[in-house]
Amino acid sequence: MHADEHPVDEELVRRLVAGRFPRWAHLPVRRFPSGGTVNAMFRLGEDLVVRLPLVAGGAPDIAMERGWLPRLAPLLPVAVPEVLGSGEPAEGYPWPWSVYRWLPGEVPRAGDPADPVALAEDLAGFVRAMRAVTLPGAPAAHRGGPLAEQDADTRAAIEALRALPEEAVDCDAVLGLWDDALRAADREAAPVWLHADLMPGNLLVSGGRLAAVIDFGCTGVGDPACDLFPAWNLLPPEGRRAFRDALGVDAATWARGRARTLSQALVALPYYRSTNPAMAANARHVIHAVLTDPDR
Repeated sequence: MHADEHPVDEELVRRLVAGRFPRWAHLPVRRFPSGGTVNAMFRLGEDLVVRLPLVAGGAPDIAMERGWLPRLAPLLPVAVPEVLGSGEPAEGYPWPWSVYRWLPGEVPRAGDPADPVALAEDLAGFVRAMRAVTLPGAPAAHRGGPLAEQDADTRAAIEALRALPEEAVDCDAVLGLWDDALRAADREAAPVWLHADLMPGNLLVSGGRLAAVIDFGCTGVGDPACDLFPAWNLLPPEGRRAFRDALGVDAATWARGRARTLSQALVALPYYRSTNPAMAANARHVIHAVLTDPDR
């Protein structure tokens, strides 16, 4: 996916685990297919998973989770990753890595979750719990600053998509929506704690209900609109309305959330279209969901 990606495979993970955690060296290792963009996942036996950064930019996520997950977990209504072992660079691998407890569940289907209203209410409960966190010393959430900070990347992505007619993106329409959002975003809300990366691949469901939220590498404080992503990257219209109602989101915050979700999708699509099918498919889903949103 990335020009500077470090190669990882089962044999490397076996060596890393054996060197750092001999008590787990006998466990089988197998790569777990994932739509993640900066980390690789390997099952370690049945109850553990190893998470390794693929690029240097993913390394700070490991430290972020080690430091904050134990403090956030008791405050949240669903399971979150539990770090059981902290690995260090070795065997030619240059970054920290971690062993987590395996969390059961399935990734929800974008646009077609089993029970969209119930899932929307569960997601709203998680977002409310994050916003209620008051832990001191919070980092700034990734992409949690003013909407204008995303402007250059968003416009560059729109122009890249103009050069890809096979993607059939209405670039004029998305550019108009983006411009409207920027004009309306001159007064943003006070920062709150965020997960800041509520993609379908970072959610686990069981029986149609939210069972766990994973990947806290972007967490921190920022614009509350940043945690509205599931409204367009996951939920159909009826779930979207239930999500908004459950959170009581005002019009300005809702518009910023829609624009932020759209921006992420526009940037992701030209970059991942040939290397990460899951990410590209969700980007297409978001663009379509935003442009056809009956409540827009």
